[in-house]
Amino acid sequence: MAVRAIRGATQLEEDVRDHMLERVAEMVTDVMEANDLEVDDFISVIFTATSDLVSEFPAYAARRLGFGEIPLLCARELEIDGSMPRCVRMMAHVETDLPRADITHVYLHGAAALRSDLTRVRSVPDGDE
Repeated sequence: MAVRAIRGATQLEEDVRDHMLERVAEMVTDVMEANDLEVDDFISVIFTATSDLVSEFPAYAARRLGFGEIPLLCARELEIDGSMPRCVRMMAHVETDLPRADITHVYLHGAAALRSDLTRVRSVPDGDE
């Protein structure tokens, strides 16, 4: 069993608590489904949020999915001119038998434009839900 890092990102339409919880839960669930993972496969998860998102901690959405025993951390995304607004990103460290090349990273809604360079990405642009 190897330790792998899996990335994900999503963009919110507005900074509303329920919307934050919904979008982050969707991202975490999609990462799990795309990589055949259970909660117990997770070692830790780091979430970042842009400074325009203040309605809720992204990690709370994961806690509601059963991540109560998994170390979770929230941090502020760097404020770079022209960067995507209302964006939550995650980097999960997991135990898996998947080779690194078979890991699927998940970019949802507006965040689908962030990593078009990756070869294994499940992306869902807005309007394609």
